[in-house]
This record gives sequence, C-alpha cells and structure tokens, in this order.
Amino acid sequence: MKSLYLLLITFFLALMSVNAQTMGELVTDPDYIKSVTFNKKPENKLPLFGLGERFAMTFDDVIGDEADYYYQFEHYDYNWQPSALFKNEFLAGVDDMRIFDYRNSFTTLQPYSHYMLTVPNQFTRGFKVSGNYMIHIYNDSRDLVFSRKFMITEDNAAVGVAVRRARDLNYVNNQQRIELFVDSQTINFIAPQQTVNVAIYQNAELNTAIYNIKPQFIVGNKLMYRYDAETSFWAGNEFLNFENRDFRAPNINIDYVTRNILYDAFLFTDVARADEAYTFFPDINGNFLVTTLDNEDNSVQAEYVNIHFRFDAKKVVPDNASIYIMGNYNVFQLQPENRMSLNKRSGLYEATLLLKQGFYNYRYSLVYDDGSLDSGFFSGNKWETENEYTVLAYYRELGARYDRLIGVGSGNSVNITN
Repeated sequence: MKSLYLLLITFFLALMSVNAQTMGELVTDPDYIKSVTFNKKPENKLPLFGLGERFAMTFDDVIGDEADYYYQFEHYDYNWQPSALFKNEFLAGVDDMRIFDYRNSFTTLQPYSHYMLTVPNQFTRGFKVSGNYMIHIYNDSRDLVFSRKFMITEDNAAVGVAVRRARDLNYVNNQQRIELFVDSQTINFIAPQQTVNVAIYQNAELNTAIYNIKPQFIVGNKLMYRYDAETSFWAGNEFLNFENRDFRAPNINIDYVTRNILYDAFLFTDVARADEAYTFFPDINGNFLVTTLDNEDNSVQAEYVNIHFRFDAKKVVPDNASIYIMGNYNVFQLQPENRMSLNKRSGLYEATLLLKQGFYNYRYSLVYDDGSLDSGFFSGNKWETENEYTVLAYYRELGARYDRLIGVGSGNSVNITN
C-alpha cells in the first residue's frame, strides 16, 4: 500500500508538471538555475529568431556538480495554447537529447556549471514552421527544471507600429496606446477576422501581452487597428539599475561591497517614485547583461555576488499584497527569493539576490495574494516613459492546424504622439 501511495503521488506531480508545460505556462525556476539567456542583444529582449536562423540558449547551475540536462521543444498557437501539430511536423531531427556543451567556472568563489544549447546541432536540425515555441529543460530524473518561451518568425508581412497617448482623459497621463497595421505582398488575407491574430508586447514582459485584437478597418489587403483602451498599456516608469562589473569596489548604484563566503554588494536605498515628477534616464527596459571589467571569458569567469536591495516604500503596503523585485533576469517570475520582507527596525523592505556580475534593470512591483500585479504602485505610471513595443502578426489559413508567425513590427514611445 505504501508503494502504491508513493507511485500515485509521483504520477500526480508528474501530471501537474506536464499539464503546466502543455498549457504554455512557465514553471518557476529553481533557486540554483541562474542567468538564463538567449543570444540576443539587451535592446532586443524578446527571443525572436528567423526561420532557419542559428541561435543559442545558455544558463548556469550554481550547484556546480556537472548535472545532466536534457531539452525538449513544444509548439504553441499565437496565444500560447498547444498547437495541433505533432513533433515531426514542426521539428527537423530529434530532441529529448542531453546538453553536452557545458563548462565549469574557474577563479570564482561561487562554483557553477555553464551550459549552452545551440540550434541547429547534430541532433536537432532546426524548425520546419514558424510560430510560438517553448524549450523545456529536464534533469536526469526526468523532472522538469525550467522552461523558456521563444518565437520563430517568417518575413511575409509588414507590421507598422505607432505609440500614442491614451484618448481617454482619465488615463492620458498614465497610459500608452498602440496603433498598428498588418500588410502583406505575398499573402492574400481571406476572412482576416478569423485568420489573422496579433500579440502586442511591452518590452519583454510576456505576462502582460495583449491578445484577441481584431482589425477595425480593411483597405485592400491592409489591416488597420486603431483602438484606444483595447490596445493600451500602463506606461510605468524607467527601470532602476545597478552595475557590478568590478565586485571589489562600488559601481553604479552600489553603496559598498564586503567579502564573506562570497562578495556582498549593498545597493543604495531605493525610494518610491509614484508621487515624483517623471525624470528620464536611459535603461534597457528591464533586461540584463553579464559583463565584467577584466575577465577574458565572462561565461565561466564572472563571479556570482549577493546583491542586497533596500527599498523605502513611502506608503503602507496592503495586508493582502507583497513587494517583489522584478526584471528580465528571471523573465519577471515571482520567486520566493525576490519577495521582499520588512525590516521593522529600519522600516525598509529588504531582499538579497544571487546574481552574476553585470548590468541589471529592475523595479519594485506590488503583487496581491490572488496573483494580480500593480507595477506602478511604487514607481507611478508616466506617459513620458520610454518603452519598446513589439507586435507579432500570426496567420492561420482556413482549415490549417497552426498559427504562422508571418511578421514582426516594433515601435518606441520616445516617438509618442497624441
């Protein structure tokens, strides 16, 4: 009976994991997986790759025991629901293979193993179709460790993007509105209300994307979208940042550095900005970049440092909510380690994150117990904020079984107009 009970529990947990990946939901990273990146520049944070383009994904395991990891790919519709394609219909070659390309860190206080998966490779030759994908990383016990979303694109449509201020006077100072068009010289859009879909992303935040927007006007083969509330985002504020390229001395926004088992970097105390006037300073819209001052190979020589955050909320935090440090360093996930706790002696909220040397953007977000999030509670929502917007256009022919990602467009609120 005990063996049967353990078997049922194991099956139930495995079913939960499979269900999460099937429905396009990310599994929260474990605390020993760090610095998951695709090989895109910080300014191009969304992992978008052309059909047939070579790309790589890297990550660190700070246990540093050369664990075996395996990868699998899944294909999804435009709104991250599982597509109807079988694996041999979207994947050339095979997956569920071990990641052989890994190296151990050296000259670092924190040992870690650095893994890199490149596609195409000797087992996985590439992808046959465009669309949304997820990569799932498993350990040798076949437990799902973590996942990441990415997109494979075609170049069969032009997507125009313009950033406007909100039309509603109640939100004109707090929101940014997206107008767009989709046009194609190679595809004749038939029944576009049913066959064409768009997804709108603010910076690299996949969780705040807008879906299910239909064209308002059709001029020939050109689809026009000129909504107000339906395509509006809260403007937010510029991300905060710090840099610790040299862990032996203070860098940007770092007050002081100490040495214990690892290096500890203490940031200057951040203050809530919701009631302050907007001030521009350049950021990379929530992203991060691993960089050091004098190492030859940052992949295995960059040090991991304990980064100590301190935050003066300037207002009472609701009883049914918590403060989280958020950024693309973990794809804006809500992890236990980036949840802040109140230091009753100082009145400041504090948290410590283990991060690889580099330049990081971050913000403080209020997250309610029901999972809803208010990113402007502390930072405010300023219409002047610089944000990068990306629009993905998908097309499914009548009778087809999956959504093709036929075009990509982008716009920046630096060029915002009324």
